[in-house]
Amino acid sequence: MADVNRGNRPLSPHLTIYRPQLTSMTSIFVRLTGNALLVAMLMIVWWFVAAAAGPDAFATADGFVRSWFGDLVLFLSTWAIWYHMFGGIRHLIWDQGYMLDVEKSETAGLIMIIVSVLMTIFTAIVL
Repeated sequence: MADVNRGNRPLSPHLTIYRPQLTSMTSIFVRLTGNALLVAMLMIVWWFVAAAAGPDAFATADGFVRSWFGDLVLFLSTWAIWYHMFGGIRHLIWDQGYMLDVEKSETAGLIMIIVSVLMTIFTAIVL
């Protein structure tokens, strides 16, 4: 059935007037890190396939993976793994009905950011 009240409804907030919240931004970054990890996984799969294909293919892939750009991708992927994991843990906590108020949700977002950075530094130093 047609909506006859279409002109009387309020418009949704536009990005220019809507202030992003920490919880929404951390949730968006969880999705972005998940997609970025797919790209990094393809790079690692390419490296393994090149290793099976022969020395010339492996030399090309290995040169790329060990370049400064490859190192940067792998380092950022390490952060993305930690961040994505802690984001998933935060969502599991929310699914249980805990930390749903604004203060606790923002605190969980800050903890997620700080701990993911610390764990990335720890992983880079240890490994």
